[in-house]
Amino acid sequence: QEEVVESGGGVVQPGGSLSLSCVVKAILFERCDMAWYRQAPGKQRELVASISREGNVNYADSVKGRFTVSRDNAKDTMYLQMSSLRPEDTATYFCNANENNGPAFGTLEFWGQGTQVTVSS
Repeated sequence: QEEVVESGGGVVQPGGSLSLSCVVKAILFERCDMAWYRQAPGKQRELVASISREGNVNYADSVKGRFTVSRDNAKDTMYLQMSSLRPEDTATYFCNANENNGPAFGTLEFWGQGTQVTVSS
């Protein structure tokens, strides 16, 4: 059974740091382009950061210089290191995996259940 599991959320004060992890199970991680999304109450889900199978990274302008996305293919895990956190970073953070199986079999997309990040004093 394919599964995407996020962990590491919590409550942190403004200016603090937090690290999120995303583990995939029964999914070919090395074939996946991975991404972190977030959704705040009353707002649309937005892309935070992505990392391709080749290791190319991309960030939303709002988190550039503060967040770092990485992956460890040996552990089937993606990470998001967040620093200088702001109240506006408060949201549920979701892990997204796109498994590319080539033109014959296409791409499979998986989502995690999300982990809550709250930035508050």
